[in-house]
Amino acid sequence: MKITTGRRRLAQSAVALLAGATAIGFLTPATAAAGVDGYAAEVADAAVASVTAKGLTEAQAKQLLNTQEARSTTLNTALGALGDRQAGGFFEADGTPVVNVLDATAAEQVAATGAVAKVVKHSAAQLESAQTALEAVPAVAHTSIGKDATTNQIVVTIADAAQGTDALLAAVGKLGDQVRVQHVAGEMTPAILNGEAITGGGSRCSAGFNTNKGGQNYIVDAGHCTGAVANWDGIGPSVEASFPGNDYGLIQNNSGDAPGAVTLWNGSSQPITSAGNATQGQEICKSGSTTNLTCGSVTATDVTVNYPQGAVDGLIQTSASVNSGDSGGCLFAGSVGVGITSGMGGGSSFFQPVTEALGAYGVTLN
Repeated sequence: MKITTGRRRLAQSAVALLAGATAIGFLTPATAAAGVDGYAAEVADAAVASVTAKGLTEAQAKQLLNTQEARSTTLNTALGALGDRQAGGFFEADGTPVVNVLDATAAEQVAATGAVAKVVKHSAAQLESAQTALEAVPAVAHTSIGKDATTNQIVVTIADAAQGTDALLAAVGKLGDQVRVQHVAGEMTPAILNGEAITGGGSRCSAGFNTNKGGQNYIVDAGHCTGAVANWDGIGPSVEASFPGNDYGLIQNNSGDAPGAVTLWNGSSQPITSAGNATQGQEICKSGSTTNLTCGSVTATDVTVNYPQGAVDGLIQTSASVNSGDSGGCLFAGSVGVGITSGMGGGSSFFQPVTEALGAYGVTLN
């Protein structure tokens, strides 16, 4: 499987094909589905279907989605209060916020916030040190390294296409149970494919989030897209690109149309009113020009993916479906923008955190 890019076709006469928030001026916000606040009807339906597939009832799924933002606040409050006495946090399948702690005293402090404490073996500093040690090994294409808060480990994922992994596995062996290895099928490769739909020079990517700075509109997109295409049909030029290392870039949007909403591919849209960070276990959806609207959950954070072109770190890993042509598209949780599609591989999809991109370029969401 490939971590792929996609280009969106953005002819002036085909504005409806935008995969992100870019030219959706004539799209109307979808009516909010009953029982799911802040979610457009189509997003609510897709998110509920994703959650119920895990074994929850429809009522439980709606409750989980309705309370996700409040639970994120609870989790982040607990993590912030503990400082270096916590080892990360996550959401259980039923939405329960869990904070990893190292001792009973910290566990009591977590309980007072309304979150659940889990006493674990490895501190955040230990896991960070383990990840740093693994990333110091010469990078092996088609592998990734990320944190799994649910098991209190660093996970090294090796795809079938990876070669020359001896040094990496030797480094893993020195770290004991702080690290586990998992093998997945296929490969991990970002690629802009010719002949697909934002178009420029015969290539396409999906539109990311509409932003602005100093009265000028911009699209925050994938860096491997903006670095490869100088000018996007009907939109404007690429003005920034950071890839590898990061996977974000900036397109100057001269189209005259830059609403703060994500297309849902049926004439309606999901308003995006803020940006936020991802949490493992969080329910999310993505919009892209190939697979359109798909939903899933965050399965890991702070993931380094070793593409053949170089490593990209700090990515969000999810179970939402992504395919060729989706790169640059929007990852979101209801009305909260979360990430920019970077690619896919081994049954997972990877996203650049949007908050990092917004901060890097000093732009704000429309």
